[in-house]
Amino acid sequence: MTSHDVVAKARRWFGTREIGHAGTLDPMATGVLVLAIGEATKLVPYLSASDKEYEATITLGVETDTLDADGKEKSRAPVPATWTTSLDAAVEEERKRTMQLPPIFSAIHAQGARSHERARRGEIVELDERPVRVLSLDVVATRAESLDVRMVVSKGYYVRALARDLAARLGTVGHLTALRRVRSGTFTLADAGAIIPLVTAATRVLPTTKRASRTRAPAAASRSKTS
Repeated sequence: MTSHDVVAKARRWFGTREIGHAGTLDPMATGVLVLAIGEATKLVPYLSASDKEYEATITLGVETDTLDADGKEKSRAPVPATWTTSLDAAVEEERKRTMQLPPIFSAIHAQGARSHERARRGEIVELDERPVRVLSLDVVATRAESLDVRMVVSKGYYVRALARDLAARLGTVGHLTALRRVRSGTFTLADAGAIIPLVTAATRVLPTTKRASRTRAPAAASRSKTS
């Protein structure tokens, strides 16, 4: 299910088209997708600008065209037997990242169309690097040819690109096999399914000087998107 699908269902449930979301989730991903309804759509620029926290699993040795498990296999490469000894240095390099090349299968507009639409038509897609920040990145577990990570990143950061770039630093290829957003700004999995009054949402999202003019009627909703 895509983020667009979630918004479409919410529009039917609430009987309004005035619904937006605070940051696209990949179809394979699960976790927090914050929806804004009615007057709360005015908060979307602030919601989408917030940092986000993810848990992810990266599988090494296989690359797909979309850089995740939903894609078609693109290439294979041996996984160095000593890859775990290079892991700390590779992760530290990623923590320093300030620019990132997005996956071509993304919603970024490129020459008049979504990048993923052009890629699916077999067109050659060239994207520019975009500014990003990695606020934290930690390895939670490692296995024979995969690893689990937890990270906090800025708007515009693609975790699928992390799989590509981290694998390259380890001397192989890779792709995401699991992705869960556990936090979007101040909204966490504990908020999932809740209807949050606009006053409360504004207090959690807006700088103090912006709050006074954003205090009418509900609502913002935080949903847990599942595959």
